[in-house]
Amino acid sequence: MNIVSKIIAVICLLLANDAFSQKKWTLEECVAYAIDNNVSIGQTELDNKLAEIDKKDAFGSFLPNVNANASHSWNRGLNTNITTGILENQTTQFTSMGASLGVDIFKGMQNQNRFRKAKLALISSQYQHLKMEEDVALNVVNAYLQVLFNKEAVKVQKQQFETDSLQLVRSEVLVDAGMIPRGDLFDIKATIATDKQRIIEAQYALIISKMSLAQLLQMKEFKDFDIADVAYEFQVNSILLEGPESIFGKAKNERTELKIAENNVRIAEKEIEIAKGAYLPTLSGFYGFSSRVSYAKIPDGQGGLKNPPPFFEQFNLYKGHNFGFQLSVPIFNGFSTRNNVSRSKVNLDKSKLTLEQTELDLERNIYTAYSDAKGALETYMATKEMLKAREEAFRYTKERYENGMATGFDYNQSQTLLVNIQSDLLRTKYDYLFRTKILEFYFGIPIIKREVLDGQGTD
Repeated sequence: MNIVSKIIAVICLLLANDAFSQKKWTLEECVAYAIDNNVSIGQTELDNKLAEIDKKDAFGSFLPNVNANASHSWNRGLNTNITTGILENQTTQFTSMGASLGVDIFKGMQNQNRFRKAKLALISSQYQHLKMEEDVALNVVNAYLQVLFNKEAVKVQKQQFETDSLQLVRSEVLVDAGMIPRGDLFDIKATIATDKQRIIEAQYALIISKMSLAQLLQMKEFKDFDIADVAYEFQVNSILLEGPESIFGKAKNERTELKIAENNVRIAEKEIEIAKGAYLPTLSGFYGFSSRVSYAKIPDGQGGLKNPPPFFEQFNLYKGHNFGFQLSVPIFNGFSTRNNVSRSKVNLDKSKLTLEQTELDLERNIYTAYSDAKGALETYMATKEMLKAREEAFRYTKERYENGMATGFDYNQSQTLLVNIQSDLLRTKYDYLFRTKILEFYFGIPIIKREVLDGQGTD
């Protein structure tokens, strides 16, 4: 079996499987599914959860630290009786318990600034999640349009095959009538064979593009995957009337990557304030409670021993409290605080440069995207005019061929040029659709209006 036969067999098998496929996925469903199942988006969701935990940690620094302790021990041999203070050779039991509380009263505003930084970090994490969703959606749109293009390309090739098959029948009639030489039939048959090859290539490209889209959606079962046959009619998008300056002005307030960079500058500013807080004194308060219970017998005052007081009586008798304040004034710490402040300032400068570069990149990308979209429009319009001229040229060559005034070679060459222009028109059409989607994306128009879906596909 040669390679062409193998390709045909594979395509027939996949197309046979396709026949059992009932779901026809829309663009909105593809984007929604990708957002719900993409691994990278799932990782950013976990990052959001970690940022939430960090925020709770920062809030916890405002709360007091409360600890409790308890112990029970056995003392055997010569040891001090904790009740009488006398060394005795005996076995005793001893229970102690206590609790302590500490709270920061002033810590150079570090706790407050850490909490503010944690809130900003959570916002940045949410922006990162949104940015990942936008990137995935844009990739899905591109892959989806590629599938639509390949579907239409298959239709064009099949239509051309049908036209050539009819032309073969007419040519046989013209040969029998002596209007064209019999050798021209071989040219027509060669053209039909070429049409079959192009259909195979177009179907193979369609299968590959559908597999690529399904894998982008991270589907485990994608053999039966197919999309809805949506006809996107060409129309001039009003986004081109805005101009790159207007789009950039809107994007500065809308684009997620810019918001991330701006928020990172604010985080760096908080880091400086946290580092500077180490220059200031810290004041904390503390409170402690403790008590003990001994199970050793105690002197009765008459030279003998008696049992110790009851548990709770001892607990109340031996209880104690300690409380107060602790002030710590930093004097010298090996330049650690100063270096931390300097390091934070450097990070702030880096964040500002990143913000500046992000804005420059955004401006350049928008101007490039606008030029690409406008160029795609002009290319489409020019290709459309070329198609009209090529259709007239083919019609004229066809008439001449049927009247015996043109050869089969002339007919085939004119037809090949026509098919190429038809394919170019499809390509420029979907290229224009994607370019304008990118411009709308920068302008703040969502790629799709995501709604709650009842299922993963439509029948």
